[in-house]
Amino acid sequence: MVKGVKAMALWSNSFPASGTLDGYISRMASGDTQGLELLYQAVSPGVYAFALSVLKNSHDAEDVLQDTFLRVYNGAAAYRSQGKPMAWILTIAKNLCYKRLQEQQRTGTAPQEWQNYTQSNISADDKAVIWACMEQLSDDERQIVVLHAVAGFKHREIAQMLDEKLSTVLSKYHRAIKKLKENF
Repeated sequence: MVKGVKAMALWSNSFPASGTLDGYISRMASGDTQGLELLYQAVSPGVYAFALSVLKNSHDAEDVLQDTFLRVYNGAAAYRSQGKPMAWILTIAKNLCYKRLQEQQRTGTAPQEWQNYTQSNISADDKAVIWACMEQLSDDERQIVVLHAVAGFKHREIAQMLDEKLSTVLSKYHRAIKKLKENF
């Protein structure tokens, strides 16, 4: 395995089944804050990884993570299950990411790139490798690699989240890994 890909495999996440996540959202809709806590514990690593893959900045990704769960909590009563709660949550996160990018373009504040990605268990060398890897990938490839290698989602889960065909996700993932292997 490529060193950069190893460096990105920071933690593993296996989130509960869609029905369980729907149950957490239902609990929130009835005012149960423990439903929010359970949902947050289950899916926040994936939401954070997704936001980071779009924003390329840990501080902005953390802000979007918190804003996403506020919107999920506030919108829980209006949520109608279609068997894809992660797609709903990531759509909220994606919209918040794009809104933040638009605000940054309007104000002229460029995002601080991957160098500012911080997590206490990552060495400076690994951070440099992650940064170099992320710069080599397109936005789509970066999102898929981060969701798979960092957040630990399975390819079929990523396909559901991004509303893509499984074959498309697999193709983009393998193309990204090939790019990383060629360059590192």
